[in-house]
Amino acid sequence: MTEKTYVTPLGVIHYWAGACPDGMPTLVFLPGLTADHRLFARQTEFFEGRYGVICWDAPAHGASRPFSLAFSLDDMARWLRGILASEGAARPVLVGQSMGGYVAQCYMELFPGEAAGFISIDSAPLQRKYSTAAEIWLLRRMGPVYRAYPWSLLLNSGVNGVADTEYARAMMREMMLTYAKPEYCALAAHGLHILADAIAADRAYRTDCPCLLLCGVDDRAGSAKRYNARWARETGLPLVWLEHAGHNSNADAPEKVNALIEAFVRGEDGPQA
Repeated sequence: MTEKTYVTPLGVIHYWAGACPDGMPTLVFLPGLTADHRLFARQTEFFEGRYGVICWDAPAHGASRPFSLAFSLDDMARWLRGILASEGAARPVLVGQSMGGYVAQCYMELFPGEAAGFISIDSAPLQRKYSTAAEIWLLRRMGPVYRAYPWSLLLNSGVNGVADTEYARAMMREMMLTYAKPEYCALAAHGLHILADAIAADRAYRTDCPCLLLCGVDDRAGSAKRYNARWARETGLPLVWLEHAGHNSNADAPEKVNALIEAFVRGEDGPQA
């Protein structure tokens, strides 16, 4: 894959793209909050050369720094669309982990009919009805909470709280250590604040394409498991629970996730987790 850049008014976004074979769709991998493109290493390695593959370091993440923390989820969706246009990636399949899943939902809200598919990995619905007023209030006030913790505790909780396997934990630790504590706290707080803003906007956030929900059985991040169970129940969207996987389930169970993604793209019933 080739590293490329996309210039915005607030900073430069770095992303990685692989050539798309004729007639094949492009898979767009969107990592979660504070993670970077390495979160999807097992997916990009598996799919490169077989499909189009794009994965970014989201604004203010990884190589996409320095970057002003003055953007919204809508901004991220618009910049993503600009990247896809520059790559000629029409009708992408959006694969979003956690915060990446929220970006994908904003993309579908702003640009209906453009996504060929959406795979949510340990994310949650953006519709207002799924969140309580207390949850939205807390999302907007997490900055002081992060800053109050010693960096060693934040690091340990950030690593052990999202992953079950040694590979996934080592990957998360490596990504977290690219930040100093003040930058990490500011980024995490900003991400949760713009998430709260997107939920409070109370928009439709309709999924107008085939969708698949994936969630780790051991996901301990917030209320992800509860959100996914209700999301599937109220919409009828297929939900696969991934055994022996936490919040970063694509890193904990890459073979299972890769098989499910490929089956989804081919329009087949995927293997059971």
